[in-house]
Amino acid sequence: MSVVLPLAHAIPLNNDTVSPGLLGFGVFMALLVALVFLVRSMNKQMKKIQAPREADLKQQDWERAQAAKAAAAADRKAGEESAGTA
Repeated sequence: MSVVLPLAHAIPLNNDTVSPGLLGFGVFMALLVALVFLVRSMNKQMKKIQAPREADLKQQDWERAQAAKAAAAADRKAGEESAGTA
């Protein structure tokens, strides 16, 4: 501890003596390269997603509604036939 204090007071700190230097630049470039690879990977994964389009969703809703109408009509017909035979 006694060695560090005299060295700290010996070097004046200002904008010329304190800078990130090559180490800071290297860390920044490494982060930038990692970011590029992560963005590329994310784009590949996003392209793999098969999200349904709005038109497909509307078509599925329409098909469900038609199937429900057909099932209701079949139930009514079956109910009428069973009431007619009884």
